[in-house]
Amino acid sequence: MKDIKNICCIGAGYVGGPTMAVIADKNPTIKVTVVDINAERIAAWNDENLDNLPIYEPGLAEVVSRARGRNLFFSTEVDKAIEQSEIIFISVNTPTKTYGKGKGMAADLKYIELCARQIAEVAKTDKIVVEKSTLPVRTAEAIKTILNQTGPDSYRDGVNFQILSNPEFLAEGTAITDLQEADRVLIGGDQTPEGKEAIQALVDIYAAWLPKERILTTNVWSSELSKLTANAFLAQRVSSINAISELCEATGADVNEVAKAIGMDSRIGPKFLQASVGFGGSCFQKDILNLVYIAKSLGLSKVADYWEQVIIMNDHQKIRFASKIVSTLFNTVSGKKIAFLGWAFKKDTNDTRESAAIYVADQLIDEQANVCVFDPKVKIQKMYDDINYLDSRTDQLNKRHLQVVSNPYEACKDAHAIAILTEWDEFKDYDWQRIYDQMKKPAFLFDGRNILDRKKMKGIGFEVYSIGKA
Repeated sequence: MKDIKNICCIGAGYVGGPTMAVIADKNPTIKVTVVDINAERIAAWNDENLDNLPIYEPGLAEVVSRARGRNLFFSTEVDKAIEQSEIIFISVNTPTKTYGKGKGMAADLKYIELCARQIAEVAKTDKIVVEKSTLPVRTAEAIKTILNQTGPDSYRDGVNFQILSNPEFLAEGTAITDLQEADRVLIGGDQTPEGKEAIQALVDIYAAWLPKERILTTNVWSSELSKLTANAFLAQRVSSINAISELCEATGADVNEVAKAIGMDSRIGPKFLQASVGFGGSCFQKDILNLVYIAKSLGLSKVADYWEQVIIMNDHQKIRFASKIVSTLFNTVSGKKIAFLGWAFKKDTNDTRESAAIYVADQLIDEQANVCVFDPKVKIQKMYDDINYLDSRTDQLNKRHLQVVSNPYEACKDAHAIAILTEWDEFKDYDWQRIYDQMKKPAFLFDGRNILDRKKMKGIGFEVYSIGKA
């Protein structure tokens, strides 16, 4: 394989955009083109005002500023970018299926297949095709079949494809740091001479800034399964501590103290032991459901049941949190204003996929509460789109019960209760005395992320509920 001069990434989302920006920044001699059929998204990536980038991620604007226009480009010309590139990353959405076989569990690979077919139709020279999206095991085999059997006969036989798996291990909110200082990069490919050559080409790109001992190479199947397994293990820890949080509330224990005690065991460690209203994001739930589906498809029912319990526990935590609000507010929230601080699934991102806030809001609206939301990064229309996507009620009814404001004090004014759904650092610095003074009394505070000083809030006058504390 000749030296890589051009890289194309299909998909300008939360993975493709930041990953390609860092690759371009660290490899200034390689032209990196990120393509997407969504013209509005590409326009946002090209906006001179870096505050208008479609993704909020600390440090992303600075990286884009250095590389954009030099060797980083964003375009809607998909075919042109495919034709010119030696390496093509596929970084499109792989949501959980909402129809047909595997509904609610299996990954929907229609966008992956469309990309493969488009590459096959356009490619006239050898290509390395890299799976960057999170995919089920053996997807590379399907991509290879499509690439080798699709496309014009006039040149198809003369084009060779190598398929690599290069799963992302990014945490939103720290994605740029995760890329620049990665614990590991995983690259899987065929163990043939051609496959190893393709693997090395991608290794060399990451080696521009990472020590080679952090770049792991495997066969393609191990790489695909490693991604699902990593997310499943992390989500399992969150559900485990959340299960213990309910036990803490019933016994008078403090979940933070329990987490600290067990986290000091070197065999366990402290990470992902923060009790909360539940995990969200695009990966954890989707990947676990995918793992469950694979296990069921292979007849491994006990394995499937084990991992499905992680999702069940996470859903239970959201329901439990919403139910606690209702029961604490004298078993009725009808007509009451409930302020939400935070809508993103975690701090330092504007991503709302599978955010706990969406599901807690949905349950409270079912109880005819009036939910008023403030989030420092999520746009107003996105919140309405999120609640409408659940299809629980009409858009008109959702807008009657869901209000979005641009000021946290306005959100909390005349509220009967405040629910903290995202752990934004700025929430800790608010004038909580001022907030308390303008609320209905008694003033209830439900800290779904355990970020506030419980004793201080009680001293102000709040009736406080914190996850995992009696």
